[in-house]
Amino acid sequence: MADEHFYEGPITMTRKGFGFFSVGEDREDLLVPPEWTNHALSGDIVKIAAAGSYRDPSGRMPPREAGKVVEIVSRARETFVGTLVEDGGKTLLAPDYKKMYVPLEVRDSKSAALGYKVLVRMRGWEAGAPYPWGVVEEVIGKAGAHETEMRALALGQGFSSDFPPGVVKDAEYLKEHGRAILEKETVNPKRRDFRDAPTCTIDPFDAKDFDDALSVRTLADGSIEVGVHIADVSFFVQSGNALDKEARERATSVYLVDRTIPMLPEILSNDLCSLNPDQDRLAVSAVFTLDRDANVTSEWFGETVIHSDKRFTYENAQEVLDAGAGTMHDELSLLLDLSKKLRARRQAKGAVDFDTMEVKVKLDENGTPLAVVLKERKATNLLIEDFMLLANEAVATHLAKLTKNDGPHFSSLYRIHDAPDADRIENLANLLRVMGYHLKIAGGKVTGAELNKLLDAVKGKPEEYLVKTATLRSMSKAVYATRNIGHFGLAFEYYTHFTSPIRRYPDLVIHRLVKAHAGGTSITAVEMQEFDALALHASEREVAAADAERDSVKMKQVEFLAGRIGEEFDAVISGVTERGLYVEEQTTRADGMIRIKDVGDDYFEYDEKHYRLVGRRTKKAYQLGDPIRIKLIAARVTEKELDFVPI
Repeated sequence: MADEHFYEGPITMTRKGFGFFSVGEDREDLLVPPEWTNHALSGDIVKIAAAGSYRDPSGRMPPREAGKVVEIVSRARETFVGTLVEDGGKTLLAPDYKKMYVPLEVRDSKSAALGYKVLVRMRGWEAGAPYPWGVVEEVIGKAGAHETEMRALALGQGFSSDFPPGVVKDAEYLKEHGRAILEKETVNPKRRDFRDAPTCTIDPFDAKDFDDALSVRTLADGSIEVGVHIADVSFFVQSGNALDKEARERATSVYLVDRTIPMLPEILSNDLCSLNPDQDRLAVSAVFTLDRDANVTSEWFGETVIHSDKRFTYENAQEVLDAGAGTMHDELSLLLDLSKKLRARRQAKGAVDFDTMEVKVKLDENGTPLAVVLKERKATNLLIEDFMLLANEAVATHLAKLTKNDGPHFSSLYRIHDAPDADRIENLANLLRVMGYHLKIAGGKVTGAELNKLLDAVKGKPEEYLVKTATLRSMSKAVYATRNIGHFGLAFEYYTHFTSPIRRYPDLVIHRLVKAHAGGTSITAVEMQEFDALALHASEREVAAADAERDSVKMKQVEFLAGRIGEEFDAVISGVTERGLYVEEQTTRADGMIRIKDVGDDYFEYDEKHYRLVGRRTKKAYQLGDPIRIKLIAARVTEKELDFVPI
């Protein structure tokens, strides 16, 4: 926002100490040179004044509009994780956070030794001082050790495995009394009883909690009833109690390469709220009646009691379908047939099908990586996804209808996804053109159908993963909001998150709304007034969790390859800059860099327009998307960096 003289909003910092501040979509960001940042850090909310044109003394940058930070309104983060080092007799924290452009002076190291990873709370940054200062709040462990590095990744994003005393007390109470409370509720007459409906869960083989189950049965008139049953976490986690406050603060579970940092204590996530087989469980359900073409003819939402007959892994369920016989074969076949029709209809509407492979790192008991594998999605993965999408869309539409005209509950949470930004789509189209692909756009807009055509065209090609990644990066970010604008990627008018309340807080809120509309405990006006802040917080925590998860995989990819220095690999050029080439190794999907000095025996110049480096003498070109044979020359595990040279 801006008044007559100042702008207010977040600043983005580079590692060299320059800041950038957005002043609107149609204007170039203001540049904030290091001497005018007023000790602002990346993400801080600042008040900034326009300061005319800035000329770079080195002459490397063209003149551009500049800004000067006049006030830091609020800090984006107050704690930093890093390694203790010594410089000039002072103990400093070398931060892991890549956007932190200065170290922190540590004035109370709590006997932590140099070379140890610690969590430091920033206390201040005096005028004229080169660095901010802080004190050690937690000693994590020796840098480089597996346990240390994993905990550091989580703590660096604000996630801790430890629960506060109030939550521990509530969890202990539930360990003692939870089963009796659950059993008493299973006979509550207001709950619809689905215990006689054939029901199963289908999850990854290493899943610790099961928060969604499907039931299916054919009705007397030949139509099919499908129940999407979601763990009733809100029965145990009441609004405003200690469990609720901590779950809201965490907002999400975090899935690192070797561990889960749960949103809820284990007694809930792995026991009372987990839809374990052969046990009665409480659920909030979306129940659909469908015809044989998977058209929904009726729907119902409310509280239920269920009994899962079978816990499948994706692989188990796929084996039953492939064999044409086995436990619940008829039910799985019926669900698969319906799911294919739901997906075809969704894609016909323009839903974008990225279908990207997940990188999975296999570790031994010490956390040492044994293998890096790519997990393909099976038909059973898609089956579950299709019914979860059906439920999420239906619940969002149901709540939207009820909240119209400022009814008794006039607020809801949506999962929104804006159409891609015009500039980003133009850049994507240019990039694809260089790689030999045509993306049809009109006025900076693209349809889901055109994106699907592109994704089909690259299937099975060496550059497939690169094109999918570049396309994903050109998309807007899906976020939570109280104002609905639809979901571009899924081609839904209304969408929300309903299906994972064990691991996402917004889903828990949606369950409360569904119950409130069905005559349960009402949501207060005060709670609804907090929905905007909750949407922002949940979106931010989701990004932080994704960053921690991605970094944990990246670290183990680098560690896995560290023992293979000197070996050759097939790769694809995934990025081109004046500094060199970014490459993606094909078997592990690990990213690395070929520095420009190592590209070859020539002077290579950066051709920005064509995304390539060209040798001045030889005219040899290295272009984005090209396959390339590379040799690994260095691996820095804690920095998560790999260096290669071309063969």
